Amino acid sequence: MLGPVRAIRGEEQLNTGSPQQRAMLATLLLRGGQTVTAPELIDAVWGDDPPEVAIAALRTYASRLRKALGADSDVLVSESGGYAIRTAPGALDVDVAEQLAAQAEKAGQSGDRVRARELINKALSLWNGEALAGLPGPYAETQRSRLAEWQLSLIETRLDHDLELGLHTEAVSELTALTAAHPLRERLRELLMLALYRSGRQAEALAVYADTRRLLAEELGVDPLPELSDLQQRILEADKTLLPSGTPESDRADPAPPPPVPLQLPADTPDFTGSTTFVHELSEQLATPNGRATAVWAIHGIAGIGKTALAVHVAHAARHLFPDGQLYVDLQGSTPTAAAPGAVLGSFLRALGTPDHSIPDGVEERAALYRSKLGGRRVLTLLDNARDAAQVRPLLPGIEGCVTLVTSRTRMIDLAGAHLVDLDVMSPEEALALFTRIVGVERVEAERDAAMDVVAACGFLPLAVRIAASRLVARRTWTVSTLARRLGDERRRLDELRAGDLAVKATFEMGYGQLEAQQARAFRLLGLADGPDISLTAAAAVLDMDVSDAEDQLESLVDTSLLDSVVPGRYRYQDLVRLFARACAERDERPADRDAAVSRLLDFYLATTAGVYARERPGDRLIKHLAPTSHPGLAFSDDDAALDWLFSEGDCLLACAAQAGSGATLRRATDLLLIASDLAESGSHTHRYAALAARLSATARTSGDPQAESRARSALARALSLRGQHQEADEQARQAMDIGRAVEDPAVIGRLPNLRGVTAILLKRFDEAEAHLLEAIDAFRADQDRPGEAAALCNLSRVHIELGRTMNAIDVAQQGVRIYESLGLGLRLANGKYALGQALISAGRGPEALEALTDAGSLFHESRQRLWEGMTHYRLAEVQLALHHPAEAAAHAEQALALGAIGGEWRRAIILTLLGKALMELGERDRADACWRKALSIHERLGEAEGDDVRVLLAQASQPVRATPPWRPSSPPRPR
Repeated sequence: MLGPVRAIRGEEQLNTGSPQQRAMLATLLLRGGQTVTAPELIDAVWGDDPPEVAIAALRTYASRLRKALGADSDVLVSESGGYAIRTAPGALDVDVAEQLAAQAEKAGQSGDRVRARELINKALSLWNGEALAGLPGPYAETQRSRLAEWQLSLIETRLDHDLELGLHTEAVSELTALTAAHPLRERLRELLMLALYRSGRQAEALAVYADTRRLLAEELGVDPLPELSDLQQRILEADKTLLPSGTPESDRADPAPPPPVPLQLPADTPDFTGSTTFVHELSEQLATPNGRATAVWAIHGIAGIGKTALAVHVAHAARHLFPDGQLYVDLQGSTPTAAAPGAVLGSFLRALGTPDHSIPDGVEERAALYRSKLGGRRVLTLLDNARDAAQVRPLLPGIEGCVTLVTSRTRMIDLAGAHLVDLDVMSPEEALALFTRIVGVERVEAERDAAMDVVAACGFLPLAVRIAASRLVARRTWTVSTLARRLGDERRRLDELRAGDLAVKATFEMGYGQLEAQQARAFRLLGLADGPDISLTAAAAVLDMDVSDAEDQLESLVDTSLLDSVVPGRYRYQDLVRLFARACAERDERPADRDAAVSRLLDFYLATTAGVYARERPGDRLIKHLAPTSHPGLAFSDDDAALDWLFSEGDCLLACAAQAGSGATLRRATDLLLIASDLAESGSHTHRYAALAARLSATARTSGDPQAESRARSALARALSLRGQHQEADEQARQAMDIGRAVEDPAVIGRLPNLRGVTAILLKRFDEAEAHLLEAIDAFRADQDRPGEAAALCNLSRVHIELGRTMNAIDVAQQGVRIYESLGLGLRLANGKYALGQALISAGRGPEALEALTDAGSLFHESRQRLWEGMTHYRLAEVQLALHHPAEAAAHAEQALALGAIGGEWRRAIILTLLGKALMELGERDRADACWRKALSIHERLGEAEGDDVRVLLAQASQPVRATPPWRPSSPPRPR
């Protein structure tokens, strides 16, 4: 039975038949002579899937077995619908093994371990491979497992006797093989630990415990049994009772001296500042004794951000939690000669008390011994300035109770189980606090604003702040303002940030020197872009790569901490790193290559913005008159996606236009500004847009480029008009129109008369406005620019309103709306509906006006034109007030105030005036009075004539409120 099932008579082996027949035989034999019913036999042999002829098969098997047994066939009997085999004592090897095991147990209990060992070996010798080998059926499977477990128990008992008899050296080999075959069997592990310890191999014994604990946690999620943990502790304590019971007292060595306690941490930074959240978080984690998981904290960040200072500070704060020592090593990961893991392990082993002759040569052997040495101890290890995860892995203890802090410029995403910490620059307050601690409170408080300028110029980078402060301390004649002025020059800033052997530029240079050629090129060229950050698609244009390859390069730079990714798909440099990247580009890139990178970025923005403009304005001819680009631009699935891109890229787009606004790229920069007009109209970028337009127009004038000047002045006039600076807007538009006509620029010949018509309306020069708008209509028609024609018609409608031509106003506004609707222009249709709404107001057709203006407001909202959405609410408030719905009027005026105020103080004043009227009708006189007084102060400051109207309202505030005519606002509506 203890092997393949066989029946033997003398020297003859009998034929026991097929596997199923032998399974039936084994079932009967293992039941010890008891009767086994037919259903029980069927279940034993076939389980849940017996054949239909199972009963007949059993009868056949029984018949064949009797035939095979011959003269002994009477041992197989049939009774009670079943079968039984009744054999003589000792006929089964299983019975013999049980008898021998019982005798061995008695001998062991009486203290005769030699006899017990011999009897167990006899029992084990009866096994001939796997018990019941090859038999089918669930019963055989169950019995196979039982007999295998019994065999293993006998082996463990015999090995226990071996160890007590002093055969520990011989037992190690067998136990090593057994633990490999049965890795989760803790009794075997316990015996192996004891055998190794008694063989003088204490470190290996402890390593067995460490491996067992790790394996049990990974496979079963449990801790070792108390017996195993107790044995580990006794081995650590060199417990004499672990020696064989027969060892003479004189041979029992004294316990080994306690291992040394290494205290290798560098000195803490006395003026350490910042990172309070992380210090608190990590301190709480470290304060948890005997954590279930190995604690590995990997701190990464750019050079100079204070990784080492933070790690050392935390380590010192937690020293009391690690009584068995603290290990430290500078891995020199940012240098070409990074420390080899084998050498570091050697130094750690020596620090833990391992003599040189006991330190193995190989890295893996040293790592195993290192883990063994740390078994049962609480040690903190600080691995500073690591190169990568491969350098760190062999140095991790892998022991409960031990914690490892790793600092690196590389984000160690491939360091399994590590808690990654992204270290960012200091907050302005933290940076100022560090600066103050070094310089002194008195000097800083006397020039606090200058001190903030200094730390801002340092990019709030701790190393830079420390260097700047140290320079100031060393120069008592300098003021804080002196230092701030010196750091204000970006081209010299990195050179200024040097003190003794500390230099920001040198720390960056080490990281840069470790980059591969493609990484270094990407690092240099991306630093040339002026925006606050850069998108992946824009970066691909700069690098002249496809998006996938560019992403690989950028993400690799993120992993080195030279580049940051705040959100997926967008990247940015820390301020000083950007200056360093540009310095590298100036040093390592040819001027032509630098210019080409900026030109590619400009082409990307120009082509993509033109695509957004075209989606918003189908049929608009402006894009036909733009400078050609080498980049096709991005394609968008819908209008929302296009607008999302434009507004998310607004800051970067304007920065690129500003950066490229000279030389060969000037025209493309002005074109980019011209077609990015949505940024100005949205109100979110109006002031910056206007400042850039003024700068580009001045540059174009100096450069002698009239086309660029005309387009830049056109953009400036539009922005000034949106800000309510109508006189200045008209002057810029006049100059732009004169220059554009001189060079016959089709991009402005129609647009500038249209713009001048709008400003003339706002300046109440209506005859002049009509002449400009008629010229614009003719120019747009000549250029086949239907959207431009519609815009001019809608603006002409406002002139007709002011000149009392109500029906003409409605007619030309409707013409504009029909053109917009035929072209499917959502945003521009909003302008048409807005103009039509004003015309309908003047005609006293209130409900129709409400409908048109409501449609306009929805379209402005969808197109994110916050300024014109606000002005539409202003017009809706006018209508509601005329309809004697003051509550609705006040609600619209409040929304207009929230949205339209970005259009300048003039718009804010007229909205406040209208809000006051609505509040007066609601009986809120004091609040109305406050709105009017604020509006009056704005008009007086601007020198606007509307101030007289407001004075009249204030004078009437104490008088009874009179109803206004049903379809005329109390004052004429100001056109857009």
